[in-house]
Order: sequence, then C-alpha cells, then structure tokens
Amino acid sequence: MLHRIARIADLLSVTILVVVFASGSTPRLTGQTDRVRAYTRGIEFDYPTWVWDASWLKLEQNAIGLPYLFDRAANKQIVFEYLRTTQRLMDVEFASERVFSDPNIADKESKSALLRAQRDELLARQAALAPLAEAAFQSQITDALAESNLTAGGQPIPPVLYHTTPTPLALIVSRRDVIQQVANVSLLPTLTLDDQISLENRIAESLDVSTLTVPIGGVGVYPTMVTETTNLPWLLDTIAHEWTHNYLNLRPLGINYSVTDEVRTMNETAASIAGTEIGTLVIEKYYPELAAPPADKTASSRRDGWVAFGFAPFPLSGFNDTPPFDFRAEMHETRVEADKLLAEGKIEEAEVYMEARRQIFWENGYLLRKLNQAYFAFHGAYADVPGGAAGEDPVGPAVRALRAQSASLADFINTIAQMTSFEQLQEAIR
Repeated sequence: MLHRIARIADLLSVTILVVVFASGSTPRLTGQTDRVRAYTRGIEFDYPTWVWDASWLKLEQNAIGLPYLFDRAANKQIVFEYLRTTQRLMDVEFASERVFSDPNIADKESKSALLRAQRDELLARQAALAPLAEAAFQSQITDALAESNLTAGGQPIPPVLYHTTPTPLALIVSRRDVIQQVANVSLLPTLTLDDQISLENRIAESLDVSTLTVPIGGVGVYPTMVTETTNLPWLLDTIAHEWTHNYLNLRPLGINYSVTDEVRTMNETAASIAGTEIGTLVIEKYYPELAAPPADKTASSRRDGWVAFGFAPFPLSGFNDTPPFDFRAEMHETRVEADKLLAEGKIEEAEVYMEARRQIFWENGYLLRKLNQAYFAFHGAYADVPGGAAGEDPVGPAVRALRAQSASLADFINTIAQMTSFEQLQEAIR
C-alpha cells in the first residue's frame, strides 16, 4: 500500500513538472500568435481541463495496479480485442453515416436503429477495454525504453502515460514570402470542415498569410494525447514519439522547442526517430507476427502513416499500368521549386505552382485539400526520412547524421537533448 501511495505521489509531482515545462508538440502561445488568436479564442482546445481529467484517470488506473493484473498473454489478448472492437465501431459508425447521408432513405431513424444499438454496445465495450489496453501499451513501451537505456533504474522519467482521445485540430499559419511557421493554434476537434475553411480564409485575407488546418495524431502534453486508430504499429510509434517529447521537455532542446524553426525540426525529427525505433522494438518483442521484413523497416516513416487522417492514397481505377507514384520524391520536388520561387520574390507564381502540383497529387490518389506554405511549414518539420515536405532543409539530414554516428538510441537522444541551436548540431556531426 505504501509503495502504491508513493507511486501516486511520484506521478502527481512529475505530472505537475511536465505540464509546467511542456512544449514538445504542444503549441506555445507567443506574441506572433496574438493576431491569429483574435479569430480563434472561442474555438480553441481546452488543454488544462483535458490534462486534469486524463491525469485523474491515470491515477485511478495506477491505484488498482494496471497493467499488473494480467500476464503477458492476457494483455496481448486485451490489446487485440480492443483493436477489433474499435474497428467494428468505426465500421458501424461509417454505415450509420451512410444511412443518414442517403437521400433515398426516407425513414432514417428506423433504418439506422440496429446500427445505433450496435454502436452503443461497442462504445460500452470499447470504454471497458480502453484503460486495460492503454496500461498494456504503457508497460510495453516502458520495457522497450528500459532495453534502450532511456530509463533510470528501469523507470522512464517521466513515466509513460497516454490517453486515447479525439485530438485537437492544428491551425498552422505561415508567412507567404517564405515557408516559416508563425503560429500553431489548437482548435476543437469538432470543428466542421466548412468552419475550418471559413476560418482559414478570414485569417489569410486579413493578415496576408498562408493558412491550413491539419489533423494531428498526438500531442505532447502529459499524459500525452493519441488519436483513436486500429493501426497498431502506428499507435505504438506515436505513443513513443510523444513520450520522447515529454523526455525532451525537461531538457534544453525541448524547453527551447519554439525558439526557432530549426530547433522545432530538431525536436520533431528526433522524436520521430525515437518513436520509430521504440515502436519497432515493442512490435518485435510483443507482436512478432506483425513485424515488418528486415528490408522494409526503413522504407516508411511515422509521418507517412496518415491513414487515419485523410492523407493516405485512396484506390483509383486506370492506374494499374503506370509507374508507381513516389509521394515523397514528388513532394520533395514540389518543396524545392516552391522555395526557389519564393526566394526570387515570386509569391503568386509559387502559390499557383503549388496548387497545380496539388492537383497532380489528387490525380494520383492523395487527398490534399491544400498545398501551400502552411502545409510545408508543418509537415516539413518531420524529417526523419529523406525527401518529402522538408525539401532541401539541412536540419533533418543533420539529425539523421547524428543518429547514424551515435552508438545507441540513448546516446543519440541524450546528446541532442542538450542542444539549443542548429549550430550545435552541425558542430556535433563534424
């Protein structure tokens, strides 16, 4: 009992510390965002309330000893049942939406009655399984961190805590004359697409900036937020990615997250590298049947896995005989040319070019609502894999070079965690 009380006290103290110093993928409000927030104050996400509720939930789970109530095999069974239930729930919700969208169905309430009953049953089942699955994932990530020497006496600091939840939308604002993020404001996840577009247009026209609202997979508050998904490798990767932000938040790199675009890219790329490696360790140890063949392990990135967020390709007919469309290579080419045009002062030409390229992505099955400066300002910070939206930005390659020359993941993370500038990174890889 005393041990459990001590654990709860430790958890509370670490929670307060991380929340106070948190940066990571949690947007910081600076003077540059003030004009943007004049348009968003009534629809911004309430982080303090969410953190309080999630922390209380985790305290309750810790008090009853999760995940130690079950052995390894039982925890794995719980995880798979949770994922199956979540997938069935998604399928039922989609079927229900189709009923209410079908103009040929007159009595929608009656037609959807069975689906709504199934949805309620699945929601209850999911709610019962979620705390058990979250505890299992936290324990498995903790074991992987211990194997990677990223713990103190086997305990990560801070402990791995996350909660599945609808994540906020991120309103990204960039300058038009150069790809540079000047604001990142978290919005309510319930904001409709029409409202998002209206908000983007008002801000863009009033402030002469580039805007885009993007869905996000996780947020580095504490406990961390992770969106609902049935993609187990992506889920583990994201939990580890956001924990890495919590780890960095207590060190110079994370504390200075928002100081420059270069430092932000260093943070996000380091967290992406760590997330991929830790997630892979968990898959290999606990879910070996899902492990990718060795040749495929470096073929994709955490930020290529946008299946749950509308950025993955959808099947189109008529492309079976054409060469495969290389998304990362094409996006890299787009970013490089857009940067070139902007550097020449050709803002309108760059925007026309990016829109033309967006249509090419659309024709090849990629659902990009906008391709503009704000798109690249956000996605370009995740540079753990060559190519893509980062273009010729040297920060990502430098972070990857530091990882390549590091003896271990722990050596890499603890080295970059002490940095506060891109110049320090450049010196380290020389």
